[in-house]
Parts: sequence; structure tokens; C-alpha cells
Amino acid sequence: MPSRLAQLARGAPAPAASPSQEAAESAAALGERCDLCGEAVPPEHRHLVDVERRRLLCACRACTLLFDRPAAGGGHLRLVPLGRRRLEGFAFDDATWERLRIPVEMAFFFDSSPAGRIVALYPSPMGATESLLALEAWEELAAANPVLHELEPDVEALLVSHARGMHEHWRVPIDDCYELVGIIRSRWRGFSGGEDVWRAIALFFDDLPRREETRW
Repeated sequence: MPSRLAQLARGAPAPAASPSQEAAESAAALGERCDLCGEAVPPEHRHLVDVERRRLLCACRACTLLFDRPAAGGGHLRLVPLGRRRLEGFAFDDATWERLRIPVEMAFFFDSSPAGRIVALYPSPMGATESLLALEAWEELAAANPVLHELEPDVEALLVSHARGMHEHWRVPIDDCYELVGIIRSRWRGFSGGEDVWRAIALFFDDLPRREETRW
């Protein structure tokens, strides 16, 4: 059966399609597909983490349901959760930042199962760059903010930005962090990044409270 896009291209009347159908057809036209089964996926879709390779995989609805169980994937593949929360009253001052040895004012932290420790990464024009984290300082931060003990290993992160006067502290799915990495990598220009990238970063953080917790 010809797709809605093909029918419109020929000028033929197309049957009404739901937003999800239109998104799926647009995704198929762009080649967006599930990394597990090859099914077309809409722009808003779930992700799995390949824990060993530290890689995100796109997942269709069926594969999402398949992996939405603790035992699925044998721990090698894990479904990224949906919830995100601003951490109000989070204790994280400049002195703590310096003790963590993060060279920039934006970073994310997660518990890596393969590494057996907390990993710190910061977005850069070259992608996600790992920083040598001072574990003693992290332990102090976690003691002051017990919510950090609740992060799901490999799939949830603490996302922090103090750049340009920001005071953002979020518990987020790990794919949010890599989305921010992609924004910076694709838009950074020159030494300071340029105003375009900083506008995009501000929009990213402004959008976090409005993101829905479910996508299906």
C-alpha cells in the first residue's frame, strides 16, 4: 500500500492518519529504524543502553515492551527510563565542583556497571569527554544529596550546568545527556561556541520540565 507521503506526492487524496502514523511514516522516509529489529520508529521513541559499549540503541514499541522487564537483555541491554526531575535544593557549590576536577561548568554523572564506579562526562565540541573524577569528592556530594544513591546504574544520570549563570541540577534519563552532547557537538563554533549553541543549550534546559514522562 502506498505511503501517505507517496499519495500526497502524486496529488491523490490520502486517508486521514493519526499523529503517530504520520510520525512513523516520516521516520521511515528518513531511515529512522529500530536498532534491534529494523522496524521504523517515530522521532519520539525509547532507547536501550548497550552497557558494555556505552552506546544508545533506538527501540520500536514492540522491542520497548520486550525489554521493559528487569531480567530482559541479561543486563547487557537496558531500557532507558522516562522520568526526569529537577533537584530542588541540591547542594552543589563551586568548591565542590573544583574538588570533582571537572574542567568545565557542565557535566553528567552516572554509575557505570562495567567500570564499577561513578563516571563523569562533559559535553564538548568533540563529543562526550570523560573526566578523571575525584571519588572522595563524589562521596561527599552523595552524602549531602541522598537522591544520588537512587540513580539507576547505566541508564540514569545527574546532569549539572553552572555555565553562564545557570543553576541546573537534574535527575534525567541518560539519553537526555547524549542529546545535549549532540546539540553542543553540532552547533559549537569557534573558541567560545557562539551564541547559537548557547541559545540551544538554554532551550534544552527550558524544555526539560515540559517533557512528558510517557511517549507511547
